[in-house]
Amino acid sequence: MKNYTITVNGNVYDVVVEENTSGAPVAAKAPAAPKAAPKAAPAAAPKAAPAGGAGSVKIEAGAAGKVFKLEKKVGDAVKKGDAVVIIEAMKMEIPVVAPEDGTVASVDVAVGDAVEAGAVLATLN
Repeated sequence: MKNYTITVNGNVYDVVVEENTSGAPVAAKAPAAPKAAPKAAPAAAPKAAPAGGAGSVKIEAGAAGKVFKLEKKVGDAVKKGDAVVIIEAMKMEIPVVAPEDGTVASVDVAVGDAVEAGAVLATLN
């Protein structure tokens, strides 16, 4: 068996590779838990929502990337489908939209922040 460390999209994984010389199929093993983000990218961890202005409806990143533009600010009214944050991933601009009508309660990221898929970018009331 050999141990390898593999980095995929900024996530570091430890994997073990075993040579199968018998020709029999090998049962799949559960993947290893990812390591912490590399020190070169400390902004990759999602920021905690501010306690005072956090809303009840979360707006989450659908993909990993970098915050390219903030379309709305705290206090802005939004309709379902309005772009709140624009994320850049693989040279594409991906709008992250409001899941329902409401008012922006908090914006939890800044332009240039690296975000992972599922990170809370903003909240609505």
